Amino acid sequence: MEILGILFGPIMRFCYNLSRNYGVAIILFTIITKLILMPLSVWLQKNSIKMVKMQPEVNRIHIEHFGDTDTISDLEQKLYKKNKYNAFASLIPLAIQIVLLMGVVEVIYHPMNYILDVPQPIIEQFNEITLSRVEGIDPESSSLQLYSIQEIQNGAEEYRAVANAEPQIEKIEAMSMKFLGFDLSWTTSLMWGKTIWVPLIAGLSSLLLSLCQNAANVLQVAQSRWNRYGMLVLSVGLSLYLGMFVPAGVALYWVASNIIAILTLYGLNWAINPKKYVDYEALNETRTQLASLEANAKKKKRKHNDPLYIKEKEDYERFFSIGNKHLVFYSESNGFYKYFAGIIEYILKNTNIPIHYITSDANDNIFKMAEENEQIQAYFIEENKLITLMMKMDADIVVMTMPDLDNYHIKRSYVRKDIEYVFIPHGMGSSNLTMRKGSMDNFDTVMVSGLLQRLEVEQIEEVYGLKKKTVVDVGYPLLDDMLINYEKYRNTHKKSEDEQKMVLIAPSWQKDNIVDSCLDGLLDSLKGHGYKVIVRPHPQHVRHMPEKMEALKERFKDDPSIEIQTDFSNTNTVLEADMLITDWSDIATEYVFTTLRPVLYINTPMKIMNPEYDRIEAVPLNISMRKESGLDLDLDKIQDAHTAVQYLLDHSDEYQQKNYELREENVYNIGTAGKTGAEYLIRQVFKRVKEAEEHEKK
Repeated sequence: MEILGILFGPIMRFCYNLSRNYGVAIILFTIITKLILMPLSVWLQKNSIKMVKMQPEVNRIHIEHFGDTDTISDLEQKLYKKNKYNAFASLIPLAIQIVLLMGVVEVIYHPMNYILDVPQPIIEQFNEITLSRVEGIDPESSSLQLYSIQEIQNGAEEYRAVANAEPQIEKIEAMSMKFLGFDLSWTTSLMWGKTIWVPLIAGLSSLLLSLCQNAANVLQVAQSRWNRYGMLVLSVGLSLYLGMFVPAGVALYWVASNIIAILTLYGLNWAINPKKYVDYEALNETRTQLASLEANAKKKKRKHNDPLYIKEKEDYERFFSIGNKHLVFYSESNGFYKYFAGIIEYILKNTNIPIHYITSDANDNIFKMAEENEQIQAYFIEENKLITLMMKMDADIVVMTMPDLDNYHIKRSYVRKDIEYVFIPHGMGSSNLTMRKGSMDNFDTVMVSGLLQRLEVEQIEEVYGLKKKTVVDVGYPLLDDMLINYEKYRNTHKKSEDEQKMVLIAPSWQKDNIVDSCLDGLLDSLKGHGYKVIVRPHPQHVRHMPEKMEALKERFKDDPSIEIQTDFSNTNTVLEADMLITDWSDIATEYVFTTLRPVLYINTPMKIMNPEYDRIEAVPLNISMRKESGLDLDLDKIQDAHTAVQYLLDHSDEYQQKNYELREENVYNIGTAGKTGAEYLIRQVFKRVKEAEEHEKK
């Protein structure tokens, strides 16, 4: 505070010497500081416009990746970096206001030091006299100088006895603390009476500023009603509080600052009009969509008497009550068990190793399996609680399909540093292309499906100078299950040569996918050529755009050749389809390597999660197989889709052989992947057990 007083004191002294009136000096001080800070105000106006201009895109990120906090944070930072936006800039005005207010408070409480330039020894003697004259004053009171000035101006003779005091007393007597009938040294909480107007006027000025900001400030106009009026209440409440407990001079500064801020706001809006830059229609549309999603999510928030809240708490406590856990699996939802199935089932069949299976899905089938097999211990832990659980993890080995360990909210254990974290990719394509940069860096072991994924891990370690991980050539257990199911299906569903050909359209969930960019043109091209066309949108499409999906179903309800499927319980469609049309979905790899049938790839913008994917030499399978396992088609030739489809159907036998060779080249241990992955984990568990026994002997 003294440093701020030294900094701002000369400015206030200049203003006082110019006006010879304390109140006018405070107003002049406020104007001067606002003028000095005007370039900052202009920069903040531009920065705010930049933020609001980006807001529709920010909202779309939240809508498209709702609930995925890691992806949202990652994409937001990229957007801010692209637009050179500083998210912390909005805190600068608040910080400056606090600093200025502290400086003004220091100067107003100590006018002898900073305005009248009274020597410090004389000030101390004046204050001692005041303490002896006025009862009830705390020697540490900030208002001590103000009391001294009042006593001197009231004619107390004791002060004149101080050596060399006369010139200083003359300055003090000449100083008028009055402004518009108020003594600016008064403090409402000590005086009451008419001083009650001081906090009321300060609060009124803050109310006026807040209303103007809510109506015209580019950033606040774009905020939710709750944020706008929450800030209004906070600002008015703070002003009332300040007005009650600080001298009236501080309140005068606050009122002057608020009035000048209103003038500055409208002046900047005239000079740099936000309406020229911001698409308010898109802003309101995306804000409404996001609010709807947030409202639905809020309804799902757990209460303490919610059975699922109780179950999670019990499972959390049960997990940590069990010691000596060797093997833990984590699944994000019920649909992820399929990636572990082959491995877990082999372990259950061939060992007595307990399987500790954590899932964030209360309806996961693992709970039914655990009831039937006591070797499985299942736990329901949702994502918020999972953060703490992972930090306290105390197992030997943890197996996950969730990437980005230790990069975001899910951390390696703080309790045990020797845990082996094993990553299992949920796809046979490129992890380097379809996952964020560094998403596997903090795992100890990666179970790869084929040569491409092995090369990616090794080349990433070399390019970025990373510690080498254990790479296990496992294969893809899910493919083994799919091959078994496909063979069963083929044995029970024999197709005749003249049976209607089925074409499955299965798009990805990404920007400008088939549904969003070319579905109408694609269906128009395929209609009337004798195909049965099944459109199977991505589940996220059905979740986030139900109206659009229902409109599609309504549009084609009378066309027997086109069916829009939004029920994903039946997976036979994938097995039945004579060919697949997709964009960059991972379904292509599974479809090709299971059925060996061809695919028509639509060249929508490529799904790139890692913009640095091309720093390594290994070409992603997602790219290389497009021309080998079928044909690709540019968007401007979508009207020719039926020609490409017919060609692929006519040459289906040739693609059977091509795709068989492609599968053999790119997938390890076909038919035994689950066994291979399980045997590795079993060896590691036995190794840990042996190490623990040897440690105990020592």
